[in-house]
Amino acid sequence: MEKQIQPVTRNNTYTFDIVSLGHSGEGVGKYEGFTVFVPYGLPGETVEVVITEVKKSYAKGKLKRVVKAADMRCQPKCPIYYQCGGCQLQHVDYKEQLALKRQTVVDAVTRIGKLAEVVIHPTIGAEDSWYYRNKMQFPIGTVQGKIAVGCFAQGTHNIINTEHCFIQHEANNLVAQTVQQIITELGISTYDERTGRGTMRHVLGRVGTATDEVMVVLVTATYELPHQEKIIAALRQRIPNLVSIVQNINTNRTNVILGNRTKTLWGENSITDRLGEFIFHISPRSFFQVNTKQAEVLYNKAVEYAGLSGHETVIDAYCGTGTITLFLAKHAKKVYGIEIVEPATRDARHNAEINQVDNVEFITGDMVNVMPQMSKDGIRPHTIVVDPPRAGCDKNVLEAFASMNPERIVYVSCNPSSLSRDLAILEEYGYKTKEIQPVDMFSHTYHVECVALIERK
Repeated sequence: MEKQIQPVTRNNTYTFDIVSLGHSGEGVGKYEGFTVFVPYGLPGETVEVVITEVKKSYAKGKLKRVVKAADMRCQPKCPIYYQCGGCQLQHVDYKEQLALKRQTVVDAVTRIGKLAEVVIHPTIGAEDSWYYRNKMQFPIGTVQGKIAVGCFAQGTHNIINTEHCFIQHEANNLVAQTVQQIITELGISTYDERTGRGTMRHVLGRVGTATDEVMVVLVTATYELPHQEKIIAALRQRIPNLVSIVQNINTNRTNVILGNRTKTLWGENSITDRLGEFIFHISPRSFFQVNTKQAEVLYNKAVEYAGLSGHETVIDAYCGTGTITLFLAKHAKKVYGIEIVEPATRDARHNAEINQVDNVEFITGDMVNVMPQMSKDGIRPHTIVVDPPRAGCDKNVLEAFASMNPERIVYVSCNPSSLSRDLAILEEYGYKTKEIQPVDMFSHTYHVECVALIERK
């Protein structure tokens, strides 16, 4: 067999057209029919590219110059956008971002799912696409002798000092700036992942967008926090609406941010926020959607697709801390929330209790084991709502859904690729995907959230 000769060489420069966007927001170009991935390239553009990596069937390149720009290209708002890895689409006009995200879903459904006749609606955009993230987690390090707090540069662990992030809530920006100042003033060491030495690893900020309550989580590589009382006093003095200061201890040589031990240094163990009419207590480890306003849009769409009249039994699979469960409970007779992570189901029961919702039941366990047992117990759901991790559902979980014979399955997904794969499997089990609604939860990044309505054939 003749060996394929790649038409591009590393470190050489080539000019070609960008034809589409990849799943991570990078431009996809063709040079003599050979695929080249180019971050910041846009469909319809002619670009000059330096090749950085060559593989058997594709190459990667760095954008050197835009020869002919697309109409959708705009000036990024953030001055460190091209150094920082936090956003990928700030160079695209926001309306065009929404169109590109819909196209990502269309491409996945047709290419991976091989499904036709699925209505894919225009992406629902945010009223304000800036300052939306209610949760911030920035690494802390020392760069050229100075304390740096910010994002990692794309594809590296080099910290880009981020004085002002345009997608973080303003209170989180203040948390990052304040922690940087305090560490500098007190001369506290920062963690070096190469040597495993130093104290400060990360800072987390959490904000209740409806309550303005702020939590600061300091992640340390040591059990003791140097100058603990001075840090507490400085944070309380400089951050308005601060209600909680927490230390998380992570002594492991790992890229995982949080360790297993958490202790409250001052104030409350959690902050509160609202989603719709419901109140939620958010602890350092709680899962809570980072865009509160758009989460409400997403959950209301899931409830709409569930098609409830108040008499139905519903299963909320991968229910987490019970956010969607409570939205569903308002419109159903009974909702069962299933979640494998025990602390999450504990939080879910607490959230139901404080909101006085009594027609929900939370079960801790693996879907594959729990659902057959529920079926044996005579539970017949009208609708199953599923919001799985990014990797989607195992095939045996989808089989378990189908075996319960629900009228509808509502699938909430943060990954069009795994969603499309799972929709194809559900098609085999007798379920047809009717429509998909993309929702922009993460403006200026490549991520897109979807809600799919699937009905029994």
